Amino acid sequence: MRVPRKGAQGMKTDPRTDVSALWATFKEDGDPQARESLILNYSPLVKYVAGRVSSSLPQTVDTADLISYGIFGLIDAIEKFDLERGIKFETYAIARIKGAIIDELRSMDWVPRSVRSKAREVEHAYIALETRLKRVPEDAEVAEEMGIAFLGLGYNPKWPLSEMPWMPKQRYAIMRRYMPTRGSLGLDMMQSTCTVQVNLDFDSEATMVQMFRIGLALQPVATALWANSPFKEGKPNGFLSYRSHIWTDTDPDRCGTLPFVFEDGFGFERYVDYLLDVPMYFVYRDGAYIDAAGQSFRDFLAGKLPALPGEYPRLADWQDHTTVAFPEVRLKRYLEMRGADGGPWNRLCALPAFWVGLLYDSASRQAAWDLVKDWTAEEHERLRREVPRLALNAPFRDGRLGDVALDALDIARDGLKRRAELDGAAMNEAPFLNPLFKIAESGITPAEEQLAAYHGRWQGNIDPIFEEYAY
Repeated sequence: MRVPRKGAQGMKTDPRTDVSALWATFKEDGDPQARESLILNYSPLVKYVAGRVSSSLPQTVDTADLISYGIFGLIDAIEKFDLERGIKFETYAIARIKGAIIDELRSMDWVPRSVRSKAREVEHAYIALETRLKRVPEDAEVAEEMGIAFLGLGYNPKWPLSEMPWMPKQRYAIMRRYMPTRGSLGLDMMQSTCTVQVNLDFDSEATMVQMFRIGLALQPVATALWANSPFKEGKPNGFLSYRSHIWTDTDPDRCGTLPFVFEDGFGFERYVDYLLDVPMYFVYRDGAYIDAAGQSFRDFLAGKLPALPGEYPRLADWQDHTTVAFPEVRLKRYLEMRGADGGPWNRLCALPAFWVGLLYDSASRQAAWDLVKDWTAEEHERLRREVPRLALNAPFRDGRLGDVALDALDIARDGLKRRAELDGAAMNEAPFLNPLFKIAESGITPAEEQLAAYHGRWQGNIDPIFEEYAY
């Protein structure tokens, strides 16, 4: 049974009469089609309430998530509404919908009042600056307006997970339940890590394969150069890149160095085979995330997914699934380089310069491949294990990884010079690598610099990091 939209061609019945008939049918017989039609008829109420609620929340809150929470409130209202009470259903339902949204936000341990208040201050600062400047303000301008600063690190250096808020996203609720079943540090990854990522295009499958292999091989070099997460809960954590270490104990089914990328015949098809065997997290349907954690996309293709029996995936389901594999380099329509800790402003620009210099110039790409092509799977794995702790001092063959880093930086610099993308002063992109040469030549990573300060002038107190390393 379907309720026609008001004004539908050839229909002249009063829509209110149709809704009344639906109510009667549903309340008398529990007719599921009548119930579905009532949900569709009143669904605009959910959008209305979600919009009102979202207006008091930060822009980071996804209204689509609020709508999915509110749908459950609407269903509950339809099932419990008493036609004999003599009140408008809309009045009754709005309270139920709003309550369902708020209950879901609270159940996810979302932000406390103090954090929500701070988020409103950010919104107000944006509005004030837009009014004053007659343009969208820069983040730095908003920070100055509020008297705050940014801190570029790979891991939250002070506060425990119990004090870290969760973003109110349904997919995060699913991941939050599932991740502890696969590794001990998945929640640390979700709540306390910060990375900087570079996405790189490719012009052919052959180019992609070579870029992918170089990117995986040299990802430990990036991890070492950007190592910037030596603290946890105010104390040294035993690593120079704790963020990188966390990924080694998050989920073995979806993380790692992907040895098959170096096998003969690797290409798009082989990567798809890998993704098909990565366990799912969810399926998104009708504004809601359905928990499919640990289930098989191959079963989904066969119509045998336990979470949605008899249904087959859509293209959007596949696109979602490509985002839940977390290797050190990830393939989509581009390649994602995922090995660096968050860092200060000068190293944000250095990261794309490093990878573009290595991979966008054909001569540099070949030189980089010559540098790594004889590395063994055991060497890749050993570096993955040791670099989070030792960074540039990780032993490699007859030397240390710092020697490889200098070679890679030389190749990247040459590639940027040949690329010859010039700024207004006719300078190419190579100077962005200068902070990295300083790190590689000294052998002292940002993490080691911070640890020296912690044991020296900070006298074992983490708080000065918020002043000295803010930008």
